[in-house]
Amino acid sequence: MAKLVFGMNQSLDGYVDHMALPAPNPTLFRQFIKDAEGQAGSIYGRKIYELMHYWDDDHSDWEPDGAAFAAAWRKQPKWVVSRSSPSLGPNATLVEGDLESAIRKIKAEHDGEIEVAGPGLVKSLTELGLVDEYRIYLHPVVLGQGTPYFAAARSPLRFVSSERIDEDVIKLTYVPA
Repeated sequence: MAKLVFGMNQSLDGYVDHMALPAPNPTLFRQFIKDAEGQAGSIYGRKIYELMHYWDDDHSDWEPDGAAFAAAWRKQPKWVVSRSSPSLGPNATLVEGDLESAIRKIKAEHDGEIEVAGPGLVKSLTELGLVDEYRIYLHPVVLGQGTPYFAAARSPLRFVSSERIDEDVIKLTYVPA
């Protein structure tokens, strides 16, 4: 059975605004490549999928790490949760019907880690008890506004580990208590 993991870059004050946070440095980006290479798939809300869909097309200005991330991301299945019908790229499937049943089926049919992204989607999956792990890539930046990592209050978490990724970023891992 797969494990759902929610991991995102976060400011010190709890926001995940990708436009306001600094771009990942090479060390952090290589961590993301390693994560993507090991994932059994990804479940996205529509907005995050539309951002990530960028990796479906080759870009001439990519460094080798960009191409490596794109290759890892493209090979994995992606499930998109949306009430609309977004344009889906290769290896992407729209999740339809009952969210809880659909996600439980995905978890039951796969092994390994499945990334889940999108604070609104994660809020729903957390309320259903389906998120198994939370990874916060904590950056030394205070934004003062944006989308919070946690879209709503949640039951207590238990600290599992911390890892210094580079001179500025710390990965914090938590599981439901």
